[in-house]
Amino acid sequence: MAFSTKYLNDDEHVILDLHPHWWTFVKPSLAIVISFIAWIKSHDIAEATAGSARKLIETSALWLTLAALLFTVLWLAKVALKWSRTHFVLTSQRVIFRSGVIARVGIEIPLYRVNNINFHQSIFERMIGAGDLLIESGGEDGMQVFGNVRDPEQVQSFIQRAMHNAS
Repeated sequence: MAFSTKYLNDDEHVILDLHPHWWTFVKPSLAIVISFIAWIKSHDIAEATAGSARKLIETSALWLTLAALLFTVLWLAKVALKWSRTHFVLTSQRVIFRSGVIARVGIEIPLYRVNNINFHQSIFERMIGAGDLLIESGGEDGMQVFGNVRDPEQVQSFIQRAMHNAS
């Protein structure tokens, strides 16, 4: 879902509209795979046991692993919903960050107040194209850190170009 233009000023246009990096989905996706494997293995464990204990173990293991699988699917759905409602937007006049599904958080930094833009990437983050963007402004909040930004070096360049064009 794209950032709504109804929040923009009349002479303002969107330069960048980014969601967090896809790395956000890795943990819940791995959890789904692991819980699915555990669910399949619970069938094997139940078949390996004999007698009345088998029935108890079979139902307990199946229900536990099924509950774990359901939990991880719900976790992935929550992460996906939050991801879809998180925007890092660069316009011709400001940097906008919006996040949240029910409760919302918003940060707006006018380009004329931006003093410094830095980015940080570990070796792994460089390999996958993610990182943190640090924007220092002349406002009350000072430094804002935006994590999990796609290609933060390029975003830094876009912000600097927008600042130059705005002045």
